[in-house]
Amino acid sequence: MFRLWRIRRDEAVWRQDGHVVVADPALVRRVLTDPAGFAPANALDAVTPIPATALRILASHGFRLPVTLANNGTDSHPGLRQIVADAMTPRRVEALRPWLTGVVRRRVSGVVHELRDGRSVDLYQRLAADIPLLVLARLVELPVDDVSVVKLFSRSALELFWARPDTARQRELATVVGEHHRWLREVARTGPGLVARLREHCDREGLGEDHVVAALFFLVVAGQETTSQFLTLLLARLAAEPRVREDLVAGVVSAESVVEEGLRLVPPIVSWRRTATVDADLGGCGVRAGDSVLLWLAEAGRRVAADGDAFAPGQRGSRRHLAFGAGAHRCTGAQLARMEAQVVLAESAPLLRGTRVEAEPRCPANLSFRMPDRLVVRRVQEGWIQPEARARNSSGDRLPAPSGMIPARP
Repeated sequence: MFRLWRIRRDEAVWRQDGHVVVADPALVRRVLTDPAGFAPANALDAVTPIPATALRILASHGFRLPVTLANNGTDSHPGLRQIVADAMTPRRVEALRPWLTGVVRRRVSGVVHELRDGRSVDLYQRLAADIPLLVLARLVELPVDDVSVVKLFSRSALELFWARPDTARQRELATVVGEHHRWLREVARTGPGLVARLREHCDREGLGEDHVVAALFFLVVAGQETTSQFLTLLLARLAAEPRVREDLVAGVVSAESVVEEGLRLVPPIVSWRRTATVDADLGGCGVRAGDSVLLWLAEAGRRVAADGDAFAPGQRGSRRHLAFGAGAHRCTGAQLARMEAQVVLAESAPLLRGTRVEAEPRCPANLSFRMPDRLVVRRVQEGWIQPEARARNSSGDRLPAPSGMIPARP
């Protein structure tokens, strides 16, 4: 269950390890769009119970976490969600595309030079790990002084709440999460932009500072870490799909359609939880009030397409995936993640043409998140392509080549 991306089952619904597992896409959508019958309250519950020693560490840092956006089934959810959604409108997201294209282009240029020198390059580190955080910080005016610290926090939070660490590891993770929680509280008190609007809203509604911190907690984790994971998984899959890669570089398929197929086949979030509030029937499986319902998003994505196992951009059903969820809790950053992936894909696809993968992504055991941590590639002589060659963007236009010498980092 902690490596769902490796499991194959044909059933629509079954019971396993204390969950009602739902794989049928229509039933997954039904659960997600019925918050009255299937509440989100357990979405952030620690999969492995946190021991008292780790809880004391969290408490020593003032860690308090009321409902966040993901597990908020109260009347406060629509107002908080709207503020975040207003910061991520399609217009605001698209306004970042030229800047992000420049950032990624400079990164790719540096990667190409390193590959030409015969060095191995970790594309996770160079193109996926920090770019989504830089984009999020720019979009919502999030003060991030040290990217590596925020990345450590976000990955630690995903491990603490969704993995199965032993007691010693839980104490280590609690220290990291607790220390970073102090930073979140300071940002909640003084931050500009989106944070200021959340603060004003919570003051007006009598929700208090903890709700601002909770919204930030989930935004910092979900707003960048999942996109970072998806970029790594998508590049790895594209490296293994030479025909798709050639079609992308040639403009036969668009970056947009490849991204959608990637979301269907290699989503970073493989499962999500709900709690049944009433007795119900899901595909012939009896569900009791209080049951944990585990929605297998990745398998649902495989089942919606005409050829579920094939990486075939544009095939029938490709866009019917549930990588971003559905209903009142559908991911507010969907448009942002899509734009980032389209840019990274369009700029980096040509260099994959002349490389081989030396180290595939490693994904640790986790109930909901893939969490890849590497994608190491090396140049091969055959098929090497000049860095000026680029795939087409989502509009079908070939992106212009840069002029002059470009530094490796923005």
